[in-house]
Amino acid sequence: MGDFLTGKVIAVTGAGRGIGRAVALAAAAHGAKVVVNDYGVAMDGSAPTSEVADAVVKEIEALGGEAVAVADSVATMEGGARIVQAGVEKWGRIDGVVTVAGNLRERMLFNMTEDEWDSVIATHLKGTFTVVQAASKVMKTQGFGSIVGFTSGVYALGSVAQANYAAAKGGIVSFVRSAALGLNKYGVNANCVAPVARTRMSEGVPQTLKEIGDPEDVAELVVFLLSDHAKNITGQVYTTAGPKIALWDQPHEIKTMYAADRWTAEEIAEKLPTQIGQDPMPVLAQLKEYAAAAAKKKAAEAAAAAGN
Repeated sequence: MGDFLTGKVIAVTGAGRGIGRAVALAAAAHGAKVVVNDYGVAMDGSAPTSEVADAVVKEIEALGGEAVAVADSVATMEGGARIVQAGVEKWGRIDGVVTVAGNLRERMLFNMTEDEWDSVIATHLKGTFTVVQAASKVMKTQGFGSIVGFTSGVYALGSVAQANYAAAKGGIVSFVRSAALGLNKYGVNANCVAPVARTRMSEGVPQTLKEIGDPEDVAELVVFLLSDHAKNITGQVYTTAGPKIALWDQPHEIKTMYAADRWTAEEIAEKLPTQIGQDPMPVLAQLKEYAAAAAKKKAAEAAAAAGN
């Protein structure tokens, strides 16, 4: 396919299925040696197996590439370390890590259990930390490396029934931007991808997405971010949705106001609504539109039933 990653060693978590698998295959097709990590659990987190990671390794080898499987959970420090160490032990280096591993435990906030919260935070946020922390030690010594974290648009927009997922994805963006700042002087870059693609996880999304692609679309952007062509790009968040690639902004203040001395609650109540106001939530506006449309439809159905 290409040579963007020739000679590089890349570790990919969640690489047994979906986007992770597409990234692993694309990296290998571009010349990388790949550590294929997948804990191999079902959607509910049960029945871990190494078969899914082994299967992707066989696919890569059948295409003439080199790969090794690691079936550890990213939710433990030991698992994250073993994923990175597998590449170092086999090929003597680790050039890039891609943290795709994730899960969903959808629930309205008032019904969400501690276990549903902890499971999502552990897989997404802690799972990014464990692998990147281990990789950063090697990359600092090497003087080079690339980190690609996986986030979602819900990190900025919020989600009705995924407070755990949104919190984890927001944490990943902050974590990766911090990694970009802390590791830049050691020649390491760090970026995030917010994919919109058809996967096992996206099948449960209730709304119809206007823009969506396939895992292979995401993989090509990741290959670029891991390559030397992107070595000067860091601290960024990119969305990929089929033919679209978009860049998210860096957070910044948009309005300010000052008191002569110290604000009182009364003065804030008088001035904040008019001088600063609020930045409307796009998703909240959509929800209100949906609710109004649903109410209108229900009223029309009730009127029709009464007419009969």
